[in-house]
Amino acid sequence: MNRFSYLRASSVDEAVREAASDPAARFIAGGTNLIDLMKYNVEQPARLIDITHLPLNQIDETDSGGLRIGALVTNDEAAYDPRVQDRYPLLSSAILAGASAQLRNSATTGGNLLQRTRCYYFYDPGTPCNKREPGTGCPAATGRNRIHAILGTSEHCIATHPSDMAVALAALEAVVHVTGPDGERAIPLSDFHRLPGDHPEIDTTLRHGEIITAVELPAADFSRNYTYLKLRDRLSYAFALVSVAVALRIDGDAIAEARLALGGVAHKPWRDPEAETLLHGHPASEDRFAAVADHILKDARGYEDNAFKIDLAKRAIIRALSQAAAGTPQSQTDKRIQ
Repeated sequence: MNRFSYLRASSVDEAVREAASDPAARFIAGGTNLIDLMKYNVEQPARLIDITHLPLNQIDETDSGGLRIGALVTNDEAAYDPRVQDRYPLLSSAILAGASAQLRNSATTGGNLLQRTRCYYFYDPGTPCNKREPGTGCPAATGRNRIHAILGTSEHCIATHPSDMAVALAALEAVVHVTGPDGERAIPLSDFHRLPGDHPEIDTTLRHGEIITAVELPAADFSRNYTYLKLRDRLSYAFALVSVAVALRIDGDAIAEARLALGGVAHKPWRDPEAETLLHGHPASEDRFAAVADHILKDARGYEDNAFKIDLAKRAIIRALSQAAAGTPQSQTDKRIQ
């Protein structure tokens, strides 16, 4: 681990000002990912800006009937908040599907969005990695790639984003609020994370010096027909091979609105609004769900070790849509697939 300086910020403005003045500075809150990256010498910040004492740890009602979750609200606080459980159970379920209780007690809302890929090569400074060191290559493309992406990849990177929470937030059309040197702005969650393209080292659309202050959940009623289905190599404490967040609004016998996002398959939570429209106005049926799955995976590309993910993702989409339509969400206590 390299030497670094440390500053405890007393205000959002101070945190932004200090971060903007030093390209090698990093914000630290729960530290559940950044500290690991520092220990592995993947991240080598010259300065840590501690934001744990900023007033960003509340969950508040919005004027429009949604919720605003502060960036420093821990994952457990968000998952077990009665308003989240009642009005946005998809988010609660996704959070509880990830990590251990100890990690969720420390990990924050903002930090969860900013966690970096768990690609083996990214975590090993002894190997090339375009995400860690641009221009050195992507050995995952021809190496061990069981956990890697099948959608939205580029020749420069096939890594996946590891968050469960972000997948649910994508389906719920959450908005990320940030503050930076140029003031405040709101970023739709769907636009917050990037696909790798020619610059896989850039994970998000945050500008230099910007800090996440909150995530806003718009008013919506997906409290009955939803599910978060996570498929992994073991039932607990493993990242998703494929995950599916589904939120449906059913009117009579037909699906009036559908939201669907995938995790474990791309550099960002994967959402295909065009596929969702294939459900609108139609009864819930396995044939319809299969057509949606085929549409979402039509451009999927498998690599030597992860080609199985394409069929796995199709089956997961069908299963998740069936669970949501029936109003029988996947249990995160008994993690066996229903």
